[in-house]
Amino acid sequence: MSYGGSWNKRGEWLEMTPGKALLGQPDRDEAAAKWLLETVGMPEKLYRKLHHEQGIQWRGDRLRLVLFPYREYGIEPRWQELQVLYEDDFCLVVNKPAGMAVHPDNESRETTLNHVVAAYYEAEGVHAAVRHIHRLDKDTTGPVLYAKNEYAQLKLDEAMREKKIVRMYAAIVQGRVSQELKRIDLPIGKDRYHASRRRVSLTGQAAITHILSAEAYPKASLLHIRLETGRTHQIRVHLSHMGHPLLGDVLYGGPGTFARQALHGERLLFHHPFTGESIEVPAPWPHDMMELRERIIEGANR
Repeated sequence: MSYGGSWNKRGEWLEMTPGKALLGQPDRDEAAAKWLLETVGMPEKLYRKLHHEQGIQWRGDRLRLVLFPYREYGIEPRWQELQVLYEDDFCLVVNKPAGMAVHPDNESRETTLNHVVAAYYEAEGVHAAVRHIHRLDKDTTGPVLYAKNEYAQLKLDEAMREKKIVRMYAAIVQGRVSQELKRIDLPIGKDRYHASRRRVSLTGQAAITHILSAEAYPKASLLHIRLETGRTHQIRVHLSHMGHPLLGDVLYGGPGTFARQALHGERLLFHHPFTGESIEVPAPWPHDMMELRERIIEGANR
């Protein structure tokens, strides 16, 4: 369910023209509630909140919703260059660089992507809480999706739970990967001997990785991967278990021939939380991964 009509953002309000079918009802408020919940697909939790706070109003033939209220960022803005891949009033997708965590932990005071997004919002005059929908490992590059309001967060969180947000990766791994390896379906759990590691474990959580294509060279392979589930370190654990650790991923047995794990999120696909439009966001490869691939190809041609 989604809204395919025209709408405008006016300050904290979103304005829609739902049409004569709704305006002609004897009880417009009741008709609006049914339309918002059943046709537009507004989360019931948010509808109840807006209704209680008088955040749903009629102005002539227009239905107005407080979908863009002023919110604190929730994290200190720290300016740094940021590559924006997609943005509208509901969503933001940014390209995370290597060596940066998405969000802070309790121990480190390092600048994270969330700090940088807060600074971007501040510079653009956006008054929204910084809400990431998914994460990438600190040394993995690629797109990270943010919700710019509560409506988007509720809808995108639901899409994540239902595995409707598609994340595709490029990985450069050790050895020649067989063309027969298409799907890895092995549960992943914590490694009792190493706090930061995960491992394949029969008692772990279900984890499925799809290998869409493989370019095999004498000593390494370039894989294009789609995640069906999103367990911590999933790609790294699965490929290491199959005997093909990522180059640079010393935590999982990869050769230290690259400064980090050779993993990049190269594409993100999702449905817009309000309009339902299908959105595909490609993320350009970082220079270090492009150079690594060139070295591997050159080495194969010698």
